[in-house]
Amino acid sequence: MSMRALIAYPTMVLMTIVLGVPIIICSLLGVKIHPDSFLGRAPQVWSRVVLKVSGVKVVLHNAERIPPREEPRVYVSNHVSWFDVFALASVLPHYRFVAKKELAALPIFGRAAKEVAGIFIDRQNRKAAFETYAEAAQQIKQGISVAVYPEGTRGFSYELRPFKKGPFVLAIAAQVPIVPVISWGTREIQGKGDIAIHAGTCELTFLEPVPTAGLTYDDRDQLVQTVWQRMAAALEAKGVHSRGAALETV
Repeated sequence: MSMRALIAYPTMVLMTIVLGVPIIICSLLGVKIHPDSFLGRAPQVWSRVVLKVSGVKVVLHNAERIPPREEPRVYVSNHVSWFDVFALASVLPHYRFVAKKELAALPIFGRAAKEVAGIFIDRQNRKAAFETYAEAAQQIKQGISVAVYPEGTRGFSYELRPFKKGPFVLAIAAQVPIVPVISWGTREIQGKGDIAIHAGTCELTFLEPVPTAGLTYDDRDQLVQTVWQRMAAALEAKGVHSRGAALETV
C-alpha cells in the first residue's frame, strides 16, 4: 500500500464520522439541512479534504459550463476511478450523485449520503431503477443538479463504454440540459482494482450542454447517441479510440 493510501483511507473514515454523524442526528431529530449550510456542503468538504491528503489537484476546463445552482443540470461523466467522483463532487454546486444501492449499506456513510448527496439505484432491477430516476427528476425540478456515470461502473481504460438509458430518460423527464464531462488522469491516481493511491492531476472538461427541452421518452436513444459521440470525440482528441455501440439496454 502506498504512503498516500495510508493517509487517505484513515482520512476518509475520519471525515465520514465527523460529517456523517451530525447529518444522521439532524435526520433523526427532523432538522432540515439547508444545501448552503456546512452540513449541506458536506460532500464537497469531504471530497476536497480527501483530494488534498491524496495529493490530487483538480483542473477545470470550460468551468463556465457549470451554471449557478438555481439552474440545475444532469452531468454525465466517464468513469475509471473513484477519484472521478471525488473530483466532480468537489466542484459542483447543490447536487446529488446517482450511485449503486450497495453504497447505501455502508455504516454512517450510506445513511448520511442518502440525506445530502446520494440517489441510490438498484442496477439489477430495471423497473426499480426507472422509478428512482423518476424521483430524481422531481428533485431536479426543485433546483438540484444530478451527476451520474452512465457506463454504470468503473472501467479499466479510458475507452468509452456503452451507456445505460436511465440517466437520459431522467434528463428528458426533468427537461434540463445534459452537461457531458470528461474525467482524465484519475486512472493513474487509482485505477479500478487498485489499493494504492498516487498523487496526480485530475482534469475535468465540461463539454457543450445538450438541450432536452421538447424531447420526449421516444427521443431517448438519439439523446444517448448524441452525448456518447460528443464524449467519444473528446476522448479521441486525447488519443483514446472508443469502439462498439453507444447503447445498453437499461
